[in-house]
Amino acid sequence: MAITAADVKELRELTGAGMMDCKKALAESNGNKDEAVKWLREKGMAKMAKREGRVAAEGLVESYIHMGGKIGVLVEVNCETDFVARGEAFQELVRNICLQICSTGPQWVAREEVPESAYAAEKEIYVKQAAESGKPEQICEKIAEGKMNKWFSEVCLLEQPFVKDGDKTINDLVVEVGGQVGEKLNVRRFVRFQLGEGIEKKESNFADEVAAELAKAEKKA
Repeated sequence: MAITAADVKELRELTGAGMMDCKKALAESNGNKDEAVKWLREKGMAKMAKREGRVAAEGLVESYIHMGGKIGVLVEVNCETDFVARGEAFQELVRNICLQICSTGPQWVAREEVPESAYAAEKEIYVKQAAESGKPEQICEKIAEGKMNKWFSEVCLLEQPFVKDGDKTINDLVVEVGGQVGEKLNVRRFVRFQLGEGIEKKESNFADEVAAELAKAEKKA
């Protein structure tokens, strides 16, 4: 398939990648733009690996309030320069991460942050479930490890599927934008508040309340 200048221009506008990289990506993917974007994402990942030694100390602290004040999110995302922090691509990334946290309620940024106690408790549940089906101990361990990976994808922000595109994780998204802006990006921390979370609410039965009020009235009479 012939690669036209218009194809290259469109892919460059979609990804922010260099012109020659876009041309090569289209050639590698036989002109398929979706495959070309995927190829450039993978190329961006390789670039990120080279930037691991750099320090990402700039960035943004972003807030997001949802559902009429029922849920609030604060997140800190870092980059290397203030120039990138002020750019639309980085700011959109931060907004998307806020939306992700609000929507999915992760507990940690990455699996490396999960406390050993939480990991052990969750794995023990899966091992016991597998053992109850009569499977050998070694098989139970493998089954538990597989389920732990799924658990990480639920509780760790970077491993969650992106709510706007389930084909990529939040880590994929961070790496993709990092490739576009040419800097190391890092989701440092976040907090999520949900109204009433952790408060034990008193359950009441309206009929019982009416009966109690009538009983009080009869005693007074």
